[in-house]
Amino acid sequence: MPPAKLARYRAKRDFTRTAEPSGDAPAPASPRLRYVIQKHAASRLHYDLRLEAGGVFKSWAVTRGPSLDPADKRLAVEVEDHPLDYGDFEGTIPKGQYGGGTVQLWDRGYWAPENGDPVKALKQGDLKFVLEGEKLHGGWVLVRLRGREREKRNNWLLIKHRDDAARPHDETDVLDADRSVASGRSLDQIAAGKGRAPKPFMRQAESRARAKADAVWRSNRGDAVEMPDFVPPQLAKLVERPPSGASWVHEVKFDGYRMQMRIEGGQARLRTRKGLDWTERFPEIAEAGRGLADAIIDGEIVALNHDGAPDFAALQAALSSKQTASLVFFVFDVLFAAGEDLRKAPLGARKARLAALLGALKGRAGERIRFVEHFKTGGDAVLRSACSMSLEGIVSKRVDKPYRGGRGDDWTKSKCRAGHEVVIVGWTTTNGAFRSLIVGVYRDGKLVHVGRVGTGFGRDKLERLLPALQAAETEQSPFVGPGAPKRAAGVHWTAPKLVAEIEYAGFTGDGNVRQASFKGLREDKPASDVGPERPAPMDQPLAEPAPKPAAKAARGSNVVMGVTISHPDKPLWPDDGEGEPITKLELARYLEAVGGWMMPHLKGRPCSIIRAPDGIGGERFFQRHAGKGTSSLLEVVTVSGDRQPYLQIDRVEGLAAVAQVAAVELHPWNCWPGEPDRPGRLVFDLDPAPDLGFDAVIDAAKAMKERLEALGLETFCKTTGGKGLHVVTPLARDARLDWPTAKAFAREVCARLAADAPDHFLINMAKARRGGKIFLDYLRNDRMSTAVAPLSPRGRPGATVSMPLTWTQVRKGLDPKRFTLRSVPALLGKSDAWDGYDDAARPLKDAIRKLGKG
Repeated sequence: MPPAKLARYRAKRDFTRTAEPSGDAPAPASPRLRYVIQKHAASRLHYDLRLEAGGVFKSWAVTRGPSLDPADKRLAVEVEDHPLDYGDFEGTIPKGQYGGGTVQLWDRGYWAPENGDPVKALKQGDLKFVLEGEKLHGGWVLVRLRGREREKRNNWLLIKHRDDAARPHDETDVLDADRSVASGRSLDQIAAGKGRAPKPFMRQAESRARAKADAVWRSNRGDAVEMPDFVPPQLAKLVERPPSGASWVHEVKFDGYRMQMRIEGGQARLRTRKGLDWTERFPEIAEAGRGLADAIIDGEIVALNHDGAPDFAALQAALSSKQTASLVFFVFDVLFAAGEDLRKAPLGARKARLAALLGALKGRAGERIRFVEHFKTGGDAVLRSACSMSLEGIVSKRVDKPYRGGRGDDWTKSKCRAGHEVVIVGWTTTNGAFRSLIVGVYRDGKLVHVGRVGTGFGRDKLERLLPALQAAETEQSPFVGPGAPKRAAGVHWTAPKLVAEIEYAGFTGDGNVRQASFKGLREDKPASDVGPERPAPMDQPLAEPAPKPAAKAARGSNVVMGVTISHPDKPLWPDDGEGEPITKLELARYLEAVGGWMMPHLKGRPCSIIRAPDGIGGERFFQRHAGKGTSSLLEVVTVSGDRQPYLQIDRVEGLAAVAQVAAVELHPWNCWPGEPDRPGRLVFDLDPAPDLGFDAVIDAAKAMKERLEALGLETFCKTTGGKGLHVVTPLARDARLDWPTAKAFAREVCARLAADAPDHFLINMAKARRGGKIFLDYLRNDRMSTAVAPLSPRGRPGATVSMPLTWTQVRKGLDPKRFTLRSVPALLGKSDAWDGYDDAARPLKDAIRKLGKG
């Protein structure tokens, strides 16, 4: 019996007169969703788009046909559902029958939704999807229009995404090709009954793919072979950008444990990428594998978060607690099956065989072991889509190549955020409390230092990490070569056997990781295998910059770094500069994205926040003290001279906690971390009069840089998020240095600069005297004074950010308004601003002595 969904379809047609399928004999199921587009010369020429969903074709009449130009928004009128076997229909519908006219199979192939369940997305009126057809490729979106009064049909817009497959309308018109993809016939030939019959797709697509794969397997088969116990896995080379071209396909990169499943005689064993047997650690997945025929399959075991995305920390927690029932084995390759060695077959054939193999899994087993789909569209578009969904990145593979163990050029990986495996060689403490990891990698067989990891340590992670560190503690440093840290108070060494996975912002000039954040321990890889990994450059650039996030950032989960963001759609900035609001959830995700960079400038310092619970246009609250109900993710510190405790952000998860209370600005003290009475940096705020342009501020920053560096101090620059600049100089810890001394030094530097150029600068903040001049504000260099944190947003129109800069960026034409909450995460990943900050601290006493001689 045909599905009830087809009642409208059947009621409109007399199947004794039309050759259209009735839907009584449904098309075979397919492991991938299919689509067709039929060119339909009825009373008016149009194109019928049909997407497989829920066992039928959801259908739209696209009045002018699809366009490859994203600027062309084509009207798509929703019509009744069609049976799946309609995807093979090409011919003439008799006059007098519904839709009478000629039908051509203009395009067909496979499609995949980009925003979750397609049926749900269609109900919500916003379906984003990718097409892999013979004529159409890349990303598209269907957006439902608001219905008008008395209008009976649902009208939608069909719009092409901006990606590699997009083309300007005046460059090419895809509709010019009047040829059937199934028969090669034109509309006129079909109407005249001439030419060959169309090749079937819906009824034979699966069997044709299977036959093609069988032909490849037979050519390589010979006698049945015995499956090995383990096959060294094929590995991907890290590249800056994904490759493109018809020979490449692209898969989601999973953030979990690479695993090989070997099924024989109804028993499944799981081995890590180094061949370790981990079957007992994943009993539910091993049990699910018992339902498969003899085979060796390749995949990745992951834990999924509330948004359905892989979460490495959740995987670690599941293993630690032995709560592994919800883990998923995503499989993407098959190496042996039914006595055949498939490694010589091309990837496309192997994946067809894998899809057929997994068809035997039903129910819970099918949920635990899932097939990994791939995309044939441009790699840059797939990567942007993966990044927009907060995934780790993508793996690109040559579809025509065999399976080869080891790392080669046939598989590449492109990441949304830089990640690395490192060897833990020690840890540091302050007053007995954990502070950071000391890490390294092996180069030419020698363990060399690559820096410290100071963020990403939530309470649950530390509970698992500290016992492992203490168990591996040793007296001797395992490092060799220059640059290794020395034994000092608070430094603890470990034997080099623990491997950590980290995220980081880049490398310093001497090869150390910048702004590294801890993700978890890796137990599937020996420390001796951990070496440096830098992305290889690709010849072709990305087609275009990543698109601006949608105004509604509440897509998917509202849980950020373990914190549930209430009222996630609440607009905090009603206008991002282009008319789009920025929500509370977007603020939390921004702080998550830049948190690894921010934390060294927040940790250990009391921090005031400016809250705007009703958005920046509403009432604001300045808060520096901890109150009732303060999140446990925030530290509460006591400062001498004040009975009330202060807020302090010492872990990256605390940034999500302040976002939850709508903190739109962060203003830490400038003290030495953990020592409020010790100056840790000087901040010179260059504040121009309203009648001055920004180029004057740039000149002032360079003049201040010259003064400070002449005194032996290192300088760094950042925008304020407003109309000024901050020049910052880090100070070496000095137990004898107090705040009055630091403030007096800062005032004297500013006073001398103002005295030398009185027409340009002044140190008196009276507005009456400021016309045409820059106020050199030294007043932030006091014990309880604050300065806006690097990368902190500002509660101002446009959602500007206090952006760290390199001195080469501080030049005429610099526009501080371009650094916004939406633009900065991508810019930060390409920047080396403030490299070397931690090593740039200089004693102020030497500068004071030089100033006294000047």
